[in-house]
Amino acid sequence: MDRPPQVLDHYIGVDVGTGSARACIIDETGDIKALASENIKLWQPETGYYEQSTTDIWQCICECVRRVVSESTVNPSSIKGIGFDATCSLAVFTHDTDEPLPVTGPDFANDGNDRNVILWLDHRPVEETEKINNTKHKLLKYVGGKMSIEMEMPKVLWLKNHMPPELFERAKFYDLADALTHLATGNETRSYCSVVCKQG
Repeated sequence: MDRPPQVLDHYIGVDVGTGSARACIIDETGDIKALASENIKLWQPETGYYEQSTTDIWQCICECVRRVVSESTVNPSSIKGIGFDATCSLAVFTHDTDEPLPVTGPDFANDGNDRNVILWLDHRPVEETEKINNTKHKLLKYVGGKMSIEMEMPKVLWLKNHMPPELFERAKFYDLADALTHLATGNETRSYCSVVCKQG
């Protein structure tokens, strides 16, 4: 009598880069069953400013996941987990309503695109980066001796210095990968990698 083929567990991996969101589905042996990619929007309101939207990114992720599940023909009940990775970008939400909080000054109003991500390559916080590095704080040794302008803490300080205070008080901040986990689960936990390596 023939035995039924072993039913393997499957996992979904999501990676958000500068220009696209990608998803794959793999089995427990590491065999890739399907891949999908969707371009994500990028706004550049001023020279050196680069913004994205978690709303747009999430829609692209959902489309990629639908496609890999469909194209792989795996049984959805065999999917045991999903993991997220993303660029070292800052995502901002309101802590009271959990909505995307726009990062575009000077009024920080929502233009309908939910532009709540300051991309890693955004270089707006020049003064803030210098201010942090000039402290010579002992914690800087954990990030190579100084903050990079592409890290998230200078961007948070830039928002503090430019947002209306009542709006900044409503803000909560995530590394983009943690924001995706939050969108998927509602969980507020930040990863050690984000907190230690990316934010100092």
